[in-house]
Amino acid sequence: MKRLIILLFIGFAALPCFATEEIANVENISKIASLVRWSGVFFSLFVIAGAWLLLKFMSSMVESFGSQFVQYRMLLQKLQSFTQFFIYMSTGIVVFMMSFRINDQILALIGGTLAVSVGFALKDLAASFIAGITVMIDRPFQVGDRVTFEGNYGDIITIGLRSVRMRTLTDDIITIPNNKFLNEVVVSGNYGALDMQVVIPFYIGMNEDITLARDLIQEAASSSRYIHLPKPVTVLVKQTITDNYLAIQLTCKAYVVDTAYEKLFETDITLRVMKEFRKHNINPPKIAVNAS
Repeated sequence: MKRLIILLFIGFAALPCFATEEIANVENISKIASLVRWSGVFFSLFVIAGAWLLLKFMSSMVESFGSQFVQYRMLLQKLQSFTQFFIYMSTGIVVFMMSFRINDQILALIGGTLAVSVGFALKDLAASFIAGITVMIDRPFQVGDRVTFEGNYGDIITIGLRSVRMRTLTDDIITIPNNKFLNEVVVSGNYGALDMQVVIPFYIGMNEDITLARDLIQEAASSSRYIHLPKPVTVLVKQTITDNYLAIQLTCKAYVVDTAYEKLFETDITLRVMKEFRKHNINPPKIAVNAS
C-alpha cells in the first residue's frame, strides 16, 4: 500500500513537467506554422505547374524547329539548356518567397537545415549541383555534342543541375551525375559544331596496289551524299603487323555533314570501297594459319 501511494505521488508530481513539455511542443509547432503563408503555398502549386508546362512547351518547340532547321539545332539545344537552368532557379526562389514569411527565424532555420543536409544526406547532391555549375561555366562539352564517356558514346541532350543526360546510338538514355565529369576524361567529337570527323579503317594485302586503293577510298568518301566537303578528306597508309598476318592499313578521315548521319556515312563509304576493291581485284590480307 505504501508503494502504491509513493508511485501515485511521483506520478502527480511529474504531471506538470509533461504538461510543460507538451505546451512547449505546441508553441514550437505554432511558431513554424506562423512562418508559412498558406495562401502562398496554394498559389505556388500553380507556379510549379506553369513552370512544368513551360518546360514541356519549350522542349517540343526546340524538337520541332530543330528537325525543320537542322543548321540551328545545336544553337536551339544550347539555349534550351540555359533556359531550363534559369527556370529551375527562378521557380525555386519564387515558390520559397511566396510560401514563407522571411524573417530572422526562418533564415536561421533554413541555414541550419541546409548546413546539416549538405553535410550529411545531401552531400552527393550538393557536389553534383556545384559540378553542374562548373560544367556550365567551363564547358568541357555542350548540348548536342557527340561524346565518349566511361565507355558510353552518344549525344548530350540535357545538362541539368544534378546530372547530364546522354542519348546513345542505340537510343538509350543514360543519366550521369555531374560530379563524375570533374575527375573523368570526356572526349567530344564535334564540340559545338554540326559536322564531325569520322575515322574508317580498311585493310588490304601486302602485295596489292596501295596507291590505287588509296585513290578509291578518297573518291568513295568525296562522293558520299553525307560528306562535308568544306573540310578535307585524308587517307593515311601504314603497315600493320600482328601475330598471324601482315597487312596494309588505310585509314580514311572525312567529315560528316551532320553528327546524326555518322553511321550512315560510315556504312555508305564502306559499301562503296568494298565494291571498288572487288571491281579492281584488291584483296584483303591473307591470314596465315600456323601448322600444328
